Amino acid sequence: MVAGGAVVANRCLALLSKMFNLAELWGWRPEHSNPVRHIEKYKEVRRERYLSADEFARLGGALATSAEVGSESPFALAAIRLLIFTGARLGEILTLRWDYIDLEQRVLKLPDTKTGRKLIWLNPPAVEILMAMPRIKGNPYVIVGDREGTHLVNIQKVWRRLRKRANIPDARIHDLRHSYASVAVAAGVGLFLTGKIFGHLRTSTTERYAHLADDPVRQANDTIGRRIHEVLSSPIADPEKIANKKVSS
Repeated sequence: MVAGGAVVANRCLALLSKMFNLAELWGWRPEHSNPVRHIEKYKEVRRERYLSADEFARLGGALATSAEVGSESPFALAAIRLLIFTGARLGEILTLRWDYIDLEQRVLKLPDTKTGRKLIWLNPPAVEILMAMPRIKGNPYVIVGDREGTHLVNIQKVWRRLRKRANIPDARIHDLRHSYASVAVAAGVGLFLTGKIFGHLRTSTTERYAHLADDPVRQANDTIGRRIHEVLSSPIADPEKIANKKVSS
């Protein structure tokens, strides 16, 4: 087993397969000679983890405390805040350059991402974070690294300390992206718009969040049930009461 488990092993297998296929295409190997072609992948169990409102609050407190005491790089903290408020991928934020940012249009214009050219729309909190960021002379990156002219490469240690302080030990950085989507869908934003926000090329990618839309549906159904129940419990029930009776939420 490759270190890192089934997921890493499957990614290595895909990489090897691509390499051998290219070698055949370029004439470096005989056709149909890919030695990993018939190797079966490990079964992967998709892990969906969403931060609750209480967990978001604790993470916010951990970020504020870390900034106040100066225990973490302000650039690392800003990167995590941007991940929270944009739903972007970690690599998209760590490699973000100032010339990709259009604050007037409130958008990040990324030239080369996992899905090609991409726009990431900025909400007011994300704009506020960017406006507060210092620009380091000679460094084109927003999330400045330790070496001159570079960006931060790894913030996993910072994240581990933050999640310990926030008491969310099983949360991964990528779960911030899932959480952004969960908030969008639970707030009534449709799957189509959520997919556009995330730059999904296939609707099937966004449909993993479909079950999260149950919450507003359930709330609406509960409201209808309460209204009918209150009318039925009154001495006289008629259609006009059902239509006009106000129910406190």
